Amino acid sequence: MSADINKLEQIASQVRRDIVRMVHACQSGHPGGSLGCTDYFVALYFHAMKNDPSFNMDGIGEDLFFLSNGHISPVFYSTLARAGYFPVSELATFRKLNSRLQGHPTTHEHLPGIRVASGSLGQGLSVALGAAQAKKLNKDNSLVYVLMGDGELQEGQVWEAAMYAPHNKMDNIIAAVDYNHAQIDGSTDTVLSLGDLRAKWEAFGWDVLEVAKGNDMASVVAGIDEAKSRTGKGKPVIILLHTEMGSGVDFMMGSHKWHGVAPNDEQLASALNQIPATIGDY
Repeated sequence: MSADINKLEQIASQVRRDIVRMVHACQSGHPGGSLGCTDYFVALYFHAMKNDPSFNMDGIGEDLFFLSNGHISPVFYSTLARAGYFPVSELATFRKLNSRLQGHPTTHEHLPGIRVASGSLGQGLSVALGAAQAKKLNKDNSLVYVLMGDGELQEGQVWEAAMYAPHNKMDNIIAAVDYNHAQIDGSTDTVLSLGDLRAKWEAFGWDVLEVAKGNDMASVVAGIDEAKSRTGKGKPVIILLHTEMGSGVDFMMGSHKWHGVAPNDEQLASALNQIPATIGDY
């Protein structure tokens, strides 16, 4: 399936506008990582995945996605809404009382597209592997995707799952790491260095590929397509996605300080001036 890169870039621009507006409106949330992962989410939901917005929780015959670093919920919610899972207008309820769009994704409000509550870091890969194993048992040839943050890899459960996957030849999963070198307290190198991340995953038995330009749509699409071509060959696949926190908003870019801070009115105006409205604001 060929990708219309220009169309994907237009969707990504609108998703970025959604993110800064959602976080500004409630003065709470995580814009930095959401902006950095926008291109990945749009490439996944509007190009790579075989998914159905009518949403059936069992996911049989569909590709599944699990968000492990659940704090970047703004990009997840915007992408789901723009892909038709629920009304775009609902984005205006982000983090409000009784909203289905809480700060971390949850399932008890039955929001289409959300298959597991997330945000307690380190758990997503394990959950995704459970889903991938269920697909194998059901002889379902569709794929399972999961996204983790790089700071999240400091959690031990990630590496238990990393051992489990190759041992069980889980070759129907494509994991990704948002490799922006930043977490809430500073750079990952300062807080707890991840060392040679590629060598680590390879040593655990994963097929590793890197996308050096994780905020370039063509590069992201090519990376996901390449990852898909490597599935079914006896090894789990992981993408190290080199992104920049706050991508698309100059005063947020590259700074861990925008991990979980909302823009004020002036900053919102500045951000929106930098991001074209391509599809229409909610």
